[in-house]
Amino acid sequence: MKQPMTFTINGEIYEDEIDVRRTLLEVLRENFGLTGTKKGCNEGECGTCTVLLDGKPVASCLVLAVEAQGRMIETVEGLGQNGELHRLQQAFIEHGAFQCGFCTPGVLMAAKGLLNENPKPSEEEVRKAIAGNLCRCTGYNKYVEAILDVAAKPSE
Repeated sequence: MKQPMTFTINGEIYEDEIDVRRTLLEVLRENFGLTGTKKGCNEGECGTCTVLLDGKPVASCLVLAVEAQGRMIETVEGLGQNGELHRLQQAFIEHGAFQCGFCTPGVLMAAKGLLNENPKPSEEEVRKAIAGNLCRCTGYNKYVEAILDVAAKPSE
C-alpha cells in the first residue's frame, strides 16, 4: 500500500508516494537518487547504509521509510556544502582513510554522528563508534587517525 510521504533530507524536502513496507535505504536510493548510502548486508550488520536520523547514526536498511517522516535525515551527500568537502571528508583524503570506498559513506556518517554528540572523543570512543562499520580493505587505523585529527582541530 502506497501513501504520500514527506522527508527532510540534507535540509531539503522530498515527497513521493511510498509503499509503507519500504525501508529508508530503498527510498533514499531508488526514489530520491541518493546513492551514496550503500546497500550491503540488508540486515543492519555491516554499516554501509548508515545515515543520521535526528543526528544519530542508524542502519537505514532497518528503518521503515514511514518511521523517518518528520525527522531530520542526513546522508553522505549532505556532508559537503557549497562545493566544499566536509572536514571529515577532507581528513579521510589526507589520511588515506579509504581504499575501495564502499564502506566509506557509512563510516563518515558514523563519525559525524559521534562528533555531533562528542566533539572531542578518545581513540577508544572513535573505535567504538565505527565498530559497526565493516571494512574488508583497511585495518581501521587510518579511519581512527582521520577522525581524531578532525576532533583535535577547532570546528568552523
